Amino acid sequence: MVNDTVSQPNHDDGKHFPIGAEFHYQSLTPDNILDAIESIGIYPESGLLALNSYENRVYQFRCDQGEKYVVKFYRPERWSKEQILEEHEFSYELDDAEVPLALPLTINGNTLHHYQGFDFALFKSIGGRGFEVDNIEQLEMVGHFIGRLHQCSRRSHFQHRLGCSPELLGIEPMQWLAQSGHIPNSLHEAFFTIAHQVLDTANEIWQSVPTKHIRLHGDLHPSNILWTPDGPGFVDLDDARSGPAVQDLWMMLTGDRQQRTMQLDILLEAYGEFSDFDMKELKLIEPLRALRMLNYNAWISRRWDDPAFPMHFPWFNTQKYWEGQILAFKEQLSALNEPALSLTPY
Repeated sequence: MVNDTVSQPNHDDGKHFPIGAEFHYQSLTPDNILDAIESIGIYPESGLLALNSYENRVYQFRCDQGEKYVVKFYRPERWSKEQILEEHEFSYELDDAEVPLALPLTINGNTLHHYQGFDFALFKSIGGRGFEVDNIEQLEMVGHFIGRLHQCSRRSHFQHRLGCSPELLGIEPMQWLAQSGHIPNSLHEAFFTIAHQVLDTANEIWQSVPTKHIRLHGDLHPSNILWTPDGPGFVDLDDARSGPAVQDLWMMLTGDRQQRTMQLDILLEAYGEFSDFDMKELKLIEPLRALRMLNYNAWISRRWDDPAFPMHFPWFNTQKYWEGQILAFKEQLSALNEPALSLTPY
């Protein structure tokens, strides 16, 4: 059916450049944004509409020729230029493979531009509504295109993008949280006791499952899929990385076990028309969920000195939030100890 190339090394090389507390976006004023866009020969006619993005700064506008664009200013020091350009190259490979996605535009021979300390890229705006995970027809189409995406991604491998592993997504975030000061002293022992149990169990399962690491979208949750008149449109390859194929599938699954099993059946049947899937990777769904929980908390903590984060996540620095996290990690530990999701009865 497909030609699965030999898996390549997982590049957990640490080149993700954590942001220092001193960084913020205050120098990225509306005038600077407009000047940056005009520096590449595009002239906005409308105002700037800020889109939902905390990590980067993303704005939609209409130019004087009537075209709608999205401009994305990358958070300085998060990725190297090599990592960003590798993301752009991957986007063009996927476009050639007819995977519908937001493509960084080539202007004056470049997809990545620079203005007053900020790297930025321009994209054609993709109009659409939200992807409905409970819509069987939409879910089947998404499965087709993820399969096509992975069919393309297996043809080569990343040299600079990060990998997907318990070390990078679990151990490092745990170390950060331990020194962050964000967990209340009264909950410190309770939180880290259960978090370590979750991480140890997730890591044990991970090590028991041999996998091929391929190039991934990396953050393929339903909000990163827009539904257009022609079907799905994938956006935001900012977290493209190497890892097991299931990383691009598990976030589509919602509801109780029966609902998730049905959704998985639909996804994988459609996926299998373009790319083979190793069913052993289903054992990684709950470990991946656990790692995402840890990484999410550390992500907010790392960015807390960016004024946008206390404004949008005011609950993060409260006793109630961390009490809820202790409960959530206890529930996740139970999920890790349950039989893995499967399309065959136990």
